Amino acid sequence: MLRIHFGHADLARTRFISGPDPLWEIAMSLQRFQTRRGRWAYAHWYRTARHRLQDKGLGRTLRTVLLPMFPKGVYFPDFLTPAESGGGLDAGLEAILATSPRQVLSEVAILDRTVGAPSWAPRLAEQAARREFAGILKAYYEAVIAPYQDEVQARVEAERTVRGRDLLDGGTEGMLSRLGSTMRWSSPVLHLDYPAEDRDLYLDGRGLTLAPSYFSWNTPISLASPDLPPVVCYPVCYEPPASAAGPEYADLSGTASLTGLLGRARASALVAAAFGATTGEIARAAGVSASSASRHATALRDAGLVTSSRNGANVLHCLTPAGAAVLRAATRAARGGGGLRIPS
Repeated sequence: MLRIHFGHADLARTRFISGPDPLWEIAMSLQRFQTRRGRWAYAHWYRTARHRLQDKGLGRTLRTVLLPMFPKGVYFPDFLTPAESGGGLDAGLEAILATSPRQVLSEVAILDRTVGAPSWAPRLAEQAARREFAGILKAYYEAVIAPYQDEVQARVEAERTVRGRDLLDGGTEGMLSRLGSTMRWSSPVLHLDYPAEDRDLYLDGRGLTLAPSYFSWNTPISLASPDLPPVVCYPVCYEPPASAAGPEYADLSGTASLTGLLGRARASALVAAAFGATTGEIARAAGVSASSASRHATALRDAGLVTSSRNGANVLHCLTPAGAAVLRAATRAARGGGGLRIPS
């Protein structure tokens, strides 16, 4: 459990990143290679990423360089996800190169004590080795993340849109209370389900940066050092409601009220749009073809329940206020008045 303690100044200084953070997406995507949890959500990416890395001659580099520095566990070095990467990949890589050798060695030592660091890792204190490593990060990004940039951008923008609506409706505290089942707001503390040991982080007037991530899955993650600018990277991808993923995402699409109103597939499409979904994601959630998913989304849009916007090759579908109201009503019927958190 990570407990983040807010003061009044911190609530005023809490913000979202302006778009996908490339270095956090690199870090989180490398986690996807190391666990089967949530792999269904990235199945196409996972298959194509492995082929792309082999084609680019990066297969061995993935195994011997990248995965050992971003292990699936409780720690990877903070200097690999600097705040500057919010300004783009090149800015982030420059920040890595500018990291002091002392910080690099300190964090590599923590990695070694925690899960074991590769034998060559201390060489990253040297500028030449770090520049080579930055080149590897860039090659990895261009091979397996850049081709999916439109989808990544669409999901992060959808999350920002939903949280912006929460902010307008309920202020910062209202927004913090709707960040998902792994983050719980109990003023003045944000409690995060966290893979590391219990700890407390006091913001002390610095505020918090929230970094929604496409490749993050299940639990949020923060920097280990309390002295760095506070940031929480958290997932925008959720288990589809049709999979009965847990109490917050119960199989609402299968309830009598919503299914009777819309039909099973269209109900699934509406629930999938609650946090923003592409046509392909609706197809997977509803168990239908892409063309059928497109027809369901069109019907929901014509009824005023969702809104659709094109982002590159993808069309992103999000709830309208009317669509959110329909889901809230179905939630109350399914839960006997209980409260599934649906964006309003």
